[in-house]
Amino acid sequence: MCLIVGFSSLVWLQLTCSGEDMSRTAKEENLPQKPCPHEKQPVPTEEHSWGPHKLAIIVPFRERFEELLVFVPYMHNFLNQKKILHKIFVINQVDHYRFNRASLINVGFVESGNDTDYIAMHDVDLLPLNEELDYGYPEQGPFHVAAPELHPLYHYKTYVGGILLLTKQHYEMCNGMSNRFWGWGREDDEFYRRLKGAGLQLFRPSDIKTGYETFRHIHDPAWRKRDQKRVASQKQEQFKVDREGGLTNLRYRVESKQDLTISGAPCTLLNVLLECDQMETPWCVFS
Repeated sequence: MCLIVGFSSLVWLQLTCSGEDMSRTAKEENLPQKPCPHEKQPVPTEEHSWGPHKLAIIVPFRERFEELLVFVPYMHNFLNQKKILHKIFVINQVDHYRFNRASLINVGFVESGNDTDYIAMHDVDLLPLNEELDYGYPEQGPFHVAAPELHPLYHYKTYVGGILLLTKQHYEMCNGMSNRFWGWGREDDEFYRRLKGAGLQLFRPSDIKTGYETFRHIHDPAWRKRDQKRVASQKQEQFKVDREGGLTNLRYRVESKQDLTISGAPCTLLNVLLECDQMETPWCVFS
């Protein structure tokens, strides 16, 4: 039903799409393949001036088509102006479990392929307004574009949400994000501890003069409320560090894959069914 509603919304919003259905798991056991070395791919001759790296924009998503209509063409144009080779992946959760942003980012990482060598974990409702913001290859370490002193809403010093750039090697060093966070919030705080545990130094923008006007936040909380409920033992568990989970215990299935064009901007939509062990994380459902 989620897929039907989502696809109908895309048609109604006059998106053009083409693609093929996919029904598979990351492995036969429904686990992701062991991460393999990410080889740099040759850049087409006409794109040499754009540099050797290619960015995978990973957008965890569910039912926010109005925001997606704005996000995809805006980011495509923004990155083109900065000569950043990129591909936008919209990871759409179509199962009946609660929203799991971290798992969707893990899925996006696995599905983004070897033609990209770094990722942006990017909220669909956050648009960069300042052209001085850096989306380049973060070779030295993770680069938090939406720094606390710039984000319009979240200002605590350990915040790493909104927009975070990492090389694929660095993301693997963290074993991705924890899959235990169903519902809204806290997965970024746990990922901050993973970054520190992996010995990675976090970098943020400097000399940005626009302060809290650096980004446009297009989420309407009155129209789309956050799922902030804490179910069963979730309230206690949300503050624990997940030392084992991540890319290595991710379970999902890609139900379909579509290449879309939104106002001339290309993106890839993956409709994803996550799996939940309700003995391990009973808060993936409301009951």
